[in-house]
Amino acid sequence: MKIATWNINSVRLRLGNVERFLAESDADVLCLQETKTVDDTFPAAALKAAGYTHQMIHGQKSYNGVAIVSRLPFVATGDAAGARGWCGKEDCRHIWARLANGIELHNFYIPAGGDIPDPVQNEKFAHKLQFLDEVTDWLGEEADRRNTILVGDLNIAPLEHDVWSHKALLDVVSHTPIEVEKLDKLQRAGGFVDSVRHFVPADEKLYSWWSYRAKDWDAADKGRRLDHIWVTPDLAGSLAKAEILRPARGWDQPSDHAPVMVTFG
Repeated sequence: MKIATWNINSVRLRLGNVERFLAESDADVLCLQETKTVDDTFPAAALKAAGYTHQMIHGQKSYNGVAIVSRLPFVATGDAAGARGWCGKEDCRHIWARLANGIELHNFYIPAGGDIPDPVQNEKFAHKLQFLDEVTDWLGEEADRRNTILVGDLNIAPLEHDVWSHKALLDVVSHTPIEVEKLDKLQRAGGFVDSVRHFVPADEKLYSWWSYRAKDWDAADKGRRLDHIWVTPDLAGSLAKAEILRPARGWDQPSDHAPVMVTFG
């Protein structure tokens, strides 16, 4: 089984890239973030034609939006707002589905948090921290979580080598100590294993996002690892491979994120 996550930054604009990725990767399930479209205009028919007939969609106009498209059937899905509304908002940042093989799959798009890493000065950063706290509390409600995968654009690069320069980015939103601390607490609350770092040592540079601002993103290579796939320990032993598909960042009209995919043996 192959499960992938990708912040697509407009699924309609980049539908061709999604179709290409699905054909080349042979992913069984793809979780998308920043679909940026209401449910009625999500390209459901095109993705069904590609073989992904099982779909869970939760979108809004121009912003946010999450979706799960799958070749594997669902036996249960979250309601339109996912597991619950977060931070008193209904801004399309979480959905979940239980696959026929029993795996419960959660797809998150955590708020980016704006530019100023101060919750007093920056309401967006305060929202991000509150979101992390609420998800952490929710995960902690289940003492022994099993058979669960959490994926998405978590908008935090937690480790020193998840960013191009730890020192330069310590005061930059996505790598500040308070964000890293809260993401670690969230991960521990669910008991999750970082599937990519399960294979790639923590002292090796690894990114899934490169800014559009760089004239040559590949040469500059000033990336961050913002996209994650976490699994509960009972699934970790079945992990066969994890990869960040960096070449997709160089396709025509690319997202600034690359897909992340894990394979279970």
